[in-house]
Amino acid sequence: MKVQIGNVTIGDGEKIAIQSMCNTKTTDIEGSIKQILQLEEYGCDIVRLSVPDVESSIALKEIIKNVHIPVVADIHFDYRLAIASCDSGASKIRINPGNIGDEGKVKYVADYLKERNIPIRIGVNGGSLEKQYKNLPLAEAMCKSALGHVTLLEKCNFYNAIISVKSSDVRTSVEAYRLLAKACDYPLHVGITEAGVYERGVIKSAVGIGSLLLDGIGDTIRVSLSDEPYKEVIVAKNILNCLGLGEPHVEVISCPTCARTNIDVAGLANMVVEATKDIKKSAKIAVMGCVVNGPGEASSCDFGVAGGKDKSAIFANGKVLKTIDNSELINEILAFISKL
Repeated sequence: MKVQIGNVTIGDGEKIAIQSMCNTKTTDIEGSIKQILQLEEYGCDIVRLSVPDVESSIALKEIIKNVHIPVVADIHFDYRLAIASCDSGASKIRINPGNIGDEGKVKYVADYLKERNIPIRIGVNGGSLEKQYKNLPLAEAMCKSALGHVTLLEKCNFYNAIISVKSSDVRTSVEAYRLLAKACDYPLHVGITEAGVYERGVIKSAVGIGSLLLDGIGDTIRVSLSDEPYKEVIVAKNILNCLGLGEPHVEVISCPTCARTNIDVAGLANMVVEATKDIKKSAKIAVMGCVVNGPGEASSCDFGVAGGKDKSAIFANGKVLKTIDNSELINEILAFISKL
């Protein structure tokens, strides 16, 4: 099943879209625009802003006019803010139908969005479940809650939906998404919510999101960090790249080094990463500390160096091409990168 969010299509084999969320006040129009443009620069496909009040829904209109990626309005409880956000140009609404009142209000929102082809993301979080699910195992409770919200929309003949079931616990999130993937065909927005500060958040997100993507589960992802939003996008891109699901890029592999190492592996590898970060072409470059792990371990690489005490081997596709003085290593590496 495919869902259209502005100019981005997700689901049914489409490219996995990267999302993030502004941490600015939505009423800070200039600050929000600046942050979204930065997210665009780093490769964000969809951005979300919280809409806690009428002033925020009005501010959306000016923000949306000045950015280039779809904007999602994050709504809680007040269905009128969902309508106001649609009128301001939101490409998607994040709201849980069961939390906005009686079925009449749900139908009103569903009809309004259906007429304008605006999808809804049903976002269930482990920390805010309905009372009737409290005694169930958390993963099962999250799945049942999500499906309950879906049922409300389907009663209104509304099927233009995306679902997420996030927890701050990795195992719970993965289990909930696996249950949900078996229970429905709606596109899934995948992530570990409240993953934490940078280092811990990166690890939890990589493990959770990566596990699900390897299962073929997930149509759009968000890495949730207590940090600058653009860093979420960088991490998300790296997760996709590691799984072969990202855009064409240069992959840099390097060894952890040991007593055999006589070159600055980390320094050279970081230089290669920086020099190739903007190259939109599939290639592999290896920086290895010795010939023991060099050409063999990096046999799939288009180019590589294996360091020695005074000289280093240059290799490609597992074959040594030549040996050069270590003083020439940087120039040799940069010459290959320039060809890319």
